[in-house]
Amino acid sequence: MQDAGIPALRTVAAYQYGAGAGRALFPDDEDFRVRRSTTGRPQQVARADGQRLVSVGMDGRLTLGPAGGRRLADALDYPAARVVVGDESEPFVRDGKNVFAKFVQAVDGDARQGDELAVVHENGDLLAVGRAELDAQSMLDFEAGMAVKVRAGVEADD
Repeated sequence: MQDAGIPALRTVAAYQYGAGAGRALFPDDEDFRVRRSTTGRPQQVARADGQRLVSVGMDGRLTLGPAGGRRLADALDYPAARVVVGDESEPFVRDGKNVFAKFVQAVDGDARQGDELAVVHENGDLLAVGRAELDAQSMLDFEAGMAVKVRAGVEADD
């Protein structure tokens, strides 16, 4: 049986990432493990196997886990909800190092400072998830500075 709070989280995801994001993160045909605070507020949502999709901040916004970042990158049109980097950055970002503006090849045009984004390789592989430190245009224009503060790197699928 699906948690009663999932429809509200779908709405938040659609607001935060655009149309289709709610169903991408929280499909109808899947059960979720929802960890709640003592007041009943959802704090974390994971797949049935325990992989964290999102955390829910005190402000109600979603913070991506690697499984959530992968779902968004797979479901949304390129480059929605993501920052794209090339070979030079890949090993560092996978290791949890931050993304610097000079290595950004593409970014969701609607990304604002503070947004949660997936970091993907130019071939589409998920490398990490993190928080934008610059808006989209600045990421593309700047030659220095941190573009994304990486929260979690993702190991390569060998």
